[in-house]
Amino acid sequence: MLCYTGYVPKNLTLALDDNLLRAARKAAVDRNTSVNQLVRDFLARLVRETDQQEAALARLEEIFRTDRIQVGRRTWKRQDLHER
Repeated sequence: MLCYTGYVPKNLTLALDDNLLRAARKAAVDRNTSVNQLVRDFLARLVRETDQQEAALARLEEIFRTDRIQVGRRTWKRQDLHER
């Protein structure tokens, strides 16, 4: 869970289909937790993964912007690629 000094929980109301809620409650019991905790964990993971993806994209953009690949002279001919 994302925590920080002065953490104050906020309430969130969800509207769920009866079957989904029933299945979520069963999943929570099977994991010895609550539906509330399942939702908190899911949202924390979603935010963390999104942050990681954004950081990875920023790193890639930096690499593409700053790195240059140097390629040597071509020493092969097109026919060499198709020889059998």
